[in-house]
Amino acid sequence: MSFYRTAARSSRTFLRTSAPALRIRNGAFRMNSTASTTTPPPPPPPPSGGNGILYGALALALAGGGYYYYTTTVAPSAGTAAKPFVPTYEDYKKVYNTIADKLEAGDYDDGSYGPVLVRLAWHSSGTYDKATNTGGSSGATMRFLPESSHGANNGLNVARDVLEPVHAQYPWISYGDLWTLAGVCALQEMGGPTIKWRPGRVDADASACTPDGRLPDGAKGENHLRDIFYRMGFDDQEIVALAGAHALGRCHPDRSGYDGPWTFSPTYLTNDYYKLLLDEKWHWRKWKGPAQYEDSTNSLMMLPADMSLVKDKKFKKTVERYAKDQDAFFKDFSAAVTKLFELGVEFKPGQEYWEFPVTNA
Repeated sequence: MSFYRTAARSSRTFLRTSAPALRIRNGAFRMNSTASTTTPPPPPPPPSGGNGILYGALALALAGGGYYYYTTTVAPSAGTAAKPFVPTYEDYKKVYNTIADKLEAGDYDDGSYGPVLVRLAWHSSGTYDKATNTGGSSGATMRFLPESSHGANNGLNVARDVLEPVHAQYPWISYGDLWTLAGVCALQEMGGPTIKWRPGRVDADASACTPDGRLPDGAKGENHLRDIFYRMGFDDQEIVALAGAHALGRCHPDRSGYDGPWTFSPTYLTNDYYKLLLDEKWHWRKWKGPAQYEDSTNSLMMLPADMSLVKDKKFKKTVERYAKDQDAFFKDFSAAVTKLFELGVEFKPGQEYWEFPVTNA
């Protein structure tokens, strides 16, 4: 969830049938079957006339994996073709609720997988380049090398592993939709604003992996931030709004090299990030790690990229506004996150936006 090249760390928190079923994993079709090793009797001849053509076409579609068919415990009646499963709002709500149930993380970081799930959604979306229309959340190419090994993505295997059982439970959802929906879920369940979301991301293969260097680098300043975010299509106000996600999570020396949380409540989203930037007396930390700032209690940290938001006059005006008005921050943050999670996605005409109720309210 880190908005820079950091590893923000978390803070708190089949369908079984006897019939064969086609499943898609990482772009490859697999057939699960409970058929015995004995040779089955030959199938009956197809019905004559137009129905024969229909059955033949259906068999070819199944063999080629043209669609993922959702198998229920009630088998279709004889002569009735299975229908493609078209997920509805209620189906995605079930996915959301399942993710929410997995946020509690026990001994992991501050007890929640929420921040690392936000970072996964952020980093899978923030690779977008509007000039070439490449990258973004549609594709979920962080599943593959070399993108999964990019320095900015260190530690995100934790988030992907948390969500893998969810994908196994709901194999019809694309990884791109799953990861961004998880980001929405984590932000809302950690006290953030309602975030509009819609499905439609299509997974790609490794050939679509983006080059390293498209994500923000926490060691750099305002010029770098503008280069990175302008490339995606954001303006100065949106840059500062998205930076507010640093109210969540922490950095780890074994991932980004940096160490510590940004705020005292790293599992609950507030506007404290902006208040601390303005009110705290930040100084350089004396240690053997990369250059970072620490507060007067020596328990919080800020990166050079964070501090550039108060050194730059245009950025600072927005920081000051958000520090005074959390509602204003939440409104702009919600809009910016929705935009971020949709970069490069080609939605079907008429696909509506959805909102999901918080489960811990």
